[in-house]
Amino acid sequence: MSLDIAAKKTLLRKIPHGLFICGVAEGEVVNGFTASWVTQGSFNPPLVVVSVRSDATSHHMIQRTGCFSLNVMEVGQEELVAKFFRPQDGVGGRLAQVPYRLGTLGLPLLEDCLGGLECQVVGHVASGDHTVFVGEVKAAVLHRQGEALTLAHTSWTYGG
Repeated sequence: MSLDIAAKKTLLRKIPHGLFICGVAEGEVVNGFTASWVTQGSFNPPLVVVSVRSDATSHHMIQRTGCFSLNVMEVGQEELVAKFFRPQDGVGGRLAQVPYRLGTLGLPLLEDCLGGLECQVVGHVASGDHTVFVGEVKAAVLHRQGEALTLAHTSWTYGG
């Protein structure tokens, strides 16, 4: 049986994906990028799973520091999220465009989002062109209630 490429692409794009801003920090350097391959992995301890492109600067920062943050974006924040897709002038360039503060673990938490999680890496799997990081939630901040932004709320696609 051969792989039907068109069917694979269509079906993989139907997997629901949230849109998050993943933050990293190493020394004085902070960075952020859009993450859509994210899910909860465990209740106890509270774990989240995020897949990060292996050749990305932030990927290497997560490997070295063992930490990342996840900022949960709200429906209607597509313009803000789009800033984290675009190329930047340097590491941290995207975060220079939005208000944030450093959380308990020193990770960037956006001020204008539903809230954020700070996570410590407890495992990872490197395979293909991404690494799956498993992070234990160590701190959480809730700014407000609202509906989380997903790819389905946009005209964007990622995956397939």
